[in-house]
Amino acid sequence: MTGRTVTRADLCEAVYQKVGLSRSESSDLVEMVLREISDCLARGESVKLSSFGSFLVRSKGQRMGRNPKTGEEVPIEPRRVMVFKPSNVLKERINAGDEAERA
Repeated sequence: MTGRTVTRADLCEAVYQKVGLSRSESSDLVEMVLREISDCLARGESVKLSSFGSFLVRSKGQRMGRNPKTGEEVPIEPRRVMVFKPSNVLKERINAGDEAERA
């Protein structure tokens, strides 16, 4: 595993190299896609990208937690969390990469 993190700039550069748009157009395109995904999730909608996966928003109710330092019980407020569920295609591709690294 390389431990490398892909950034927005990396995505913009990949679009620039592979699609042939200008650098600024590539950057705008990546920003628009990410903004649209974010806006949909903020509205509570699910985002499904075929052969990649689904981004879902789930509501978590209030529950009691414990402060690990003091052991004191503390209420954890209800909140919404984002969950990513990878598609089977993505899972297979990731696992195929693991097999190639082991060989």
